[in-house]
Amino acid sequence: MRFALCNEMFGDWDWSRALEVTRECGYTGWEIAPFTLGSTPTQLSAAQRSQLAHQVASAGVEVIGLHWLLAKTEGYHLTTNDASIRSKTAGYLGELATLCRDLGGSLMVLGSPMQRNFPADQMTHEQAAANATTVLEQLLPALERNQVTLALEPLGPVEGNFWNHASQAVEVIKKINSPWIQLHLDIKAMSTEGKPIEQIVRENAQWIHHFHANDPNLLGPGMGEVEIKPIFQALKDVDYQGWVSVEVFDYKPGPEHIAKVSMQNMLAAIT
Repeated sequence: MRFALCNEMFGDWDWSRALEVTRECGYTGWEIAPFTLGSTPTQLSAAQRSQLAHQVASAGVEVIGLHWLLAKTEGYHLTTNDASIRSKTAGYLGELATLCRDLGGSLMVLGSPMQRNFPADQMTHEQAAANATTVLEQLLPALERNQVTLALEPLGPVEGNFWNHASQAVEVIKKINSPWIQLHLDIKAMSTEGKPIEQIVRENAQWIHHFHANDPNLLGPGMGEVEIKPIFQALKDVDYQGWVSVEVFDYKPGPEHIAKVSMQNMLAAIT
């Protein structure tokens, strides 16, 4: 396992300082939220992309990919009945795949609940999944062209009503049957499924491509009530060799404290 930080935690920090803290705390990867690159990240020039990639690499950190793909955007949606919006969404995700590649990354995490929730009084989850599948199928050529894997992220009911369980995302993954569409798991999200998190990891081992470590209290792994040692043991048992990114939502303790304590907790969990 390799450890990364989600860069939005650093807020308005200068990237040089943020990358320095990243390395000092033992992380070797960055997972980037596109909105941290400006209001129109897909319009960054080739020179700007190259400069950002060089800055991260020069600090001894690897850009592993993107997440929060549709956050702070307008006009995109995954499950809408409007085929034109779904096509537009696929096109934008394809542009993000190119951005991901240009920055040195090879994965994108599809969470963004606001852009995928469906009106439960108008369609079923199955109908929403069918609509989402059409978006992902349109996206496949761009993923393959850029050698970027899209990891579908189940989220808890607090975030929304689509893909609340890993099994629901896996149904779509099986239907599409492409190496470029895989599964992402998140500790906070899995804590809402009603079964042991380590069981969810083992049940879905063959599709797991990426992993977020955090806690339902919105802080880092081991900083709340969820015991992470059994979870990391399950990841070891299924021979997970991908990245583990620390993604938090409560930044009050400060990025440096969160990064340091999260790393200490994860290292203790795997020893």
